[in-house]
Amino acid sequence: MSSRRSRSRQSSGSRITDDQIYDLVSKLQQLLPEVRNRHSDKVSAAKVLQETCNYIRSLHREVDDISERLSELLATTDSAQAAVIRSLLMQ
Repeated sequence: MSSRRSRSRQSSGSRITDDQIYDLVSKLQQLLPEVRNRHSDKVSAAKVLQETCNYIRSLHREVDDISERLSELLATTDSAQAAVIRSLLMQ
């Protein structure tokens, strides 16, 4: 059997249904502050996915900012304090 046929059979067994997609989009919608706070429940799946991407980008920026501030803090503290901070972060 060709690899194309075997891949076709594998993918058909793992296809996601419309109901599963709707459920996943609904779960994403509940996680997004921008979409969750709207009074209307009618938000398109495309909008939920776009807002998800925007939210993930903003979280990445926030993590980068916090990491930078932490690095600056560790650079300005003495080595004993820095060691304590590092040990707390590793927990």
